[in-house]
Amino acid sequence: MIKLIVGKRGSGKTKKLMELVNATALTSKGNVVCIEKGDTLTFSISHKARLIDIESYGVSGYGEYYGMLCGINAGNHDVTDIFGDATLRIGSRDYGELADFLDRVSALAEESHVNFIFTVSCDEAELPAHIWEIAEKI
Repeated sequence: MIKLIVGKRGSGKTKKLMELVNATALTSKGNVVCIEKGDTLTFSISHKARLIDIESYGVSGYGEYYGMLCGINAGNHDVTDIFGDATLRIGSRDYGELADFLDRVSALAEESHVNFIFTVSCDEAELPAHIWEIAEKI
């Protein structure tokens, strides 16, 4: 399952993501992972969740981001939820590329039974209809 937290910059997406990560980490029977760009969430995310600064791995673009998600799943079959902040800053602002990325992640989610939740900084109306066929809004 893929869920998106969508809104313009400063609308509280990251705060909502942090709340979801922390709540999920308390109840999950497996491992919870949170991916961010930078290290701003270090003191906001529960120690029960694995926090990854994607910049530490030189990841940029949706292809590399997808590869990292696959690697996380391949390395640990106990992952139940993966949260990603700043999706457009990691990938790009090309909504066609975002849709392709979400298509691939959707297949990964079905195969691995992992929930994916991403923040997307834009107006909801800017996103193509196809994205809402893949993901649901939080």
